[in-house]
Amino acid sequence: MKSIKISIPSLMENIKIIESFIDNAKEKYTIDEDIYGNIMISVTECVTNAIIHGNNMDSTKKVELELALGDNEIMFTITDQGKGFDSENLEDPTSPENLEKAGGRGIYIIKHLSDEVKFEDEGRKTILTFYM
Repeated sequence: MKSIKISIPSLMENIKIIESFIDNAKEKYTIDEDIYGNIMISVTECVTNAIIHGNNMDSTKKVELELALGDNEIMFTITDQGKGFDSENLEDPTSPENLEKAGGRGIYIIKHLSDEVKFEDEGRKTILTFYM
């Protein structure tokens, strides 16, 4: 399985680096347009969560992104240096009491756009899988 990694300081302006990383991977590995949009939204949302919620926008903490390419799938592993979170007990953003809230939809969106989502290391590591 081929893989490439990058590490960024936890600053929101570094999302542009992540977008370029995905664009370069699209060209290098011929990622289909059908899943490219899902990958871009899911990975950037996940990295944003890692920067804001995981590392509390502490620029001394890193977010690592690894892309691993298999025969029929592409996996993105996003790791932060935060305290983690309970991925099993998240509020449902579609329930009536949460519809007006400004946030809380990121993981919901990621789960719907990715083919598989796994949380490891108490929520500090997220693995997004997309089938090609």
